[in-house]
Amino acid sequence: MDIRLIALDMDGTTLNNEGRISDTNRSALERAAEMGVNIVVATGRPRSALPKDALDIEAIRYALTSNGARITDLREGKTIYENCMSPLTAEKSVELLRDYHYVIECFVDGIAYIDGWYYEQVKRSHESFRSVSYILNTRNPVDDIYDFILAHRSEIENININFEDISEKPAMREKLLTIPQATITSSFNHNLEIGGATTSKADALEHMCGILGVKKEQMMAVGDSPNDIAMLRVAGVPVAVGNAKDEVKAVAAYVAPTNQEDGVADAIERFVFKK
Repeated sequence: MDIRLIALDMDGTTLNNEGRISDTNRSALERAAEMGVNIVVATGRPRSALPKDALDIEAIRYALTSNGARITDLREGKTIYENCMSPLTAEKSVELLRDYHYVIECFVDGIAYIDGWYYEQVKRSHESFRSVSYILNTRNPVDDIYDFILAHRSEIENININFEDISEKPAMREKLLTIPQATITSSFNHNLEIGGATTSKADALEHMCGILGVKKEQMMAVGDSPNDIAMLRVAGVPVAVGNAKDEVKAVAAYVAPTNQEDGVADAIERFVFKK
């Protein structure tokens, strides 16, 4: 079947290692849109942290953010779908995480919040195991992240745990799996993410297909990380970029070149333009 929807992960997939959309990828996306293909962002980022390069492409009208917890109509600037975690999930997450000293973030209403002590530390030192500019430009400091989560327990899209020592990640993942009504996934080597019981890029894309009148068989999804696996499994054409994790490549029908080698454009050429 002809592809009518392209679902794109951002970091490590559509964005190169400099956090930009290459001219080659941009041109392919714009040409696909001219053919009537819907271009949809599907990212773990909150709405407020969407990359400018994606927002500058007029063809991209819809964005699935926070791993599918929210769908935004970018043209009209409004939320058209929301799937936050339950208050119980938020409460149990805080109960578990308070015993540790990780850098915790949460997303509420499309905005990312972080513990103020860490934000100020990064601001002063300009040092972090993550991108300093990304933290300072996309995160909003609060006095106590756990109190903030509990105060907004009915509105939490995502809770993000960041590990300076990633060797601690597997054991923490096992602990997080005990949280009720939660989905545990990861976008980067250094993080784990808590979402709601049914929150995923796949769930949001199924709603997106209904809104656009597109069959899942007419969807191509492109990704690189574990949080992309669910959407690749529901897509008619699941694509992994060459730098994707092995478990992502395992569910892909095609492995494109890496994000540094315009893998998104390659997949569009092959499955949309059929060259």
